[in-house]
Amino acid sequence: MTILVVARGNMDDAAWVERLRHELPGREIVVQGEPFDRRAVHYAVAWKHPPGAFAGLPNLTAIFSLGAGVEHLLMDPRLPDVPVLRVVDGDLTARMSEYVVLHALRILRQHELLVRQQRERIWLDDDRQPAARDVRVGVMGLGVLGADAAAKLRTMGFDVAGWSRTAKVLPGVACFAGAEGLTPFLSRTDILVCLLPLTPDTAGIIDRSLLGRLAKDGRAGGAHLVNAGRGGLQVEADILAALEDGTLASATLDVFETEPLPADSPLWGHPRVTVTPHNAAMSSPHAIAGLIARQIRRHEAGEPFEHLVDRSRGY
Repeated sequence: MTILVVARGNMDDAAWVERLRHELPGREIVVQGEPFDRRAVHYAVAWKHPPGAFAGLPNLTAIFSLGAGVEHLLMDPRLPDVPVLRVVDGDLTARMSEYVVLHALRILRQHELLVRQQRERIWLDDDRQPAARDVRVGVMGLGVLGADAAAKLRTMGFDVAGWSRTAKVLPGVACFAGAEGLTPFLSRTDILVCLLPLTPDTAGIIDRSLLGRLAKDGRAGGAHLVNAGRGGLQVEADILAALEDGTLASATLDVFETEPLPADSPLWGHPRVTVTPHNAAMSSPHAIAGLIARQIRRHEAGEPFEHLVDRSRGY
């Protein structure tokens, strides 16, 4: 049974092929663009595949996303009607939480101000530094990634709330849900962390209206945005406008409407924007290839797949 690898963008298909061969010895691993027998392909692993890449594979059994997101698959109008599986991996989850905690702490400890003061040789012993317990972090999206990030923010002492489409319960986290819960969630949020999946309901959700509902009375020196979810969640023109009029004090963005971020984007040079190159939680071939191999072995032993994507919900 052949496994087809289609890895583009920031994925190295050679690394995935090498690791899959290690995890599944004896299987043929082929790469899109090279000659292969399309009838022999039973599984595909993918990241940002060309539309239609999986059409004409008559024996395809399942498609595995190589990252946490699956919208790159679901947007393909020619996607075969086979199970799509998402990554749920402890390594990826830990990396995302590292990113979230790092940038929440940067905001809390006024890191950018301290960098400027060092550059200008200013020694200012400021006694207005808030404690973590005085800063309210709101996590949008309470799936595996969001729940772990919320728990680790709590460990650091932040006052943490979460918002999700459906009701969730997390220890020590004030949970809000649905359309009726969004405004009260935003109004008590100083640092907004977005880890939502990209679906038709969430596309463009980080817009001028949402940003305008963030707290204005907090101890973090204004409202701050950290988006490590998906670029399609944000309206970048609205983020820039909110930075200019003071609605936002800062934005930390790991994802963008267009990737790579175009060289002429004003986000690159904005003094209150931190740009990272979609590397908050990189998929590790060593970790994820093992999970894919486990799923394949489970399926071939007659057990059900885990972490199936619900196409109607988009995740």
